[in-house]
Amino acid sequence: MPTYEYECEECEHIFEKFQGINDDPLKKCPECAGKVRRVIHGGAGLVFKGSGFYITDSRNKRSGSSSQKKSAPPCKNENASCADSCPAADN
Repeated sequence: MPTYEYECEECEHIFEKFQGINDDPLKKCPECAGKVRRVIHGGAGLVFKGSGFYITDSRNKRSGSSSQKKSAPPCKNENASCADSCPAADN
């Protein structure tokens, strides 16, 4: 059973009423007995919480993630002075 929100047109009192969907709407304010109207809302928004959805939830993590350091190709220059500037020498 849904909860409906009503607002009094005279005293502007806002209240909620738990009613069946086939029940007649309320007509009187519980505070001043004035005329009330049912307030229509857009509804609750869709909220996703968690690590991810769609692709990330249905797939396994890749074995080679970007956080792992990639190794440089071996140095082809056998010159000893190359060791200071060669990326393969960073072992």
